[in-house]
Formats: sequence, C-alpha cells, structure tokens
Amino acid sequence: MSIKKQYLKSKPECKLTFRVTKEEVQSADTVVIVGEFNEWNKDAEPMKKLKSGDFTQTLNLETGREYQFKYLVNNTTWANETEADENTSLGTYYNM
Repeated sequence: MSIKKQYLKSKPECKLTFRVTKEEVQSADTVVIVGEFNEWNKDAEPMKKLKSGDFTQTLNLETGREYQFKYLVNNTTWANETEADENTSLGTYYNM
C-alpha cells in the first residue's frame, strides 16, 4: 500500500494517489476507500483495478487537516494503510 502526495499551488488541496498491490489484498475483486472525506460511504470511492491486479485511486483533499480512512476489500474485509501517520483500531490517520 502506498500514498503519493502532490500539493496543489492553485488551491489549498493535496492530490493523493492511493495504490494497493494485488499481493496486499490477495488478488481481490474490489477495493474501496472509505473515510471521513466521503462520510464513510462504501460506494463513494471505488478504486480502479489495473491489468496488473493492483488498485489505484486519486483524490483531492483539503490541506491542513487529518483524515481517518480504511480500505474495504471485497466488501467484507477492512485494511489500514501501511504508510499512514497513525493506525488505530478505528482506522488510519493521515495528515495533510
């Protein structure tokens, strides 16, 4: 799992590119990013499955905040981001 940050100069936002490898999710069929930024909606941010079997998604989020989120794999299993600033039982925290 990884997150690439790109801060935008034109507005107070950060472009985040999330990537989950097929090995990390045991060749899952679906992975969704669920968190505070989409009101924990399990249908809001589905990740795109690549030909390699990896998943990716890009989101623009407001800077100067902390976000809690998790990955939902195959609509049944929750996973935390391994590169997060903090992981708890409630989810992953990431600072912008």
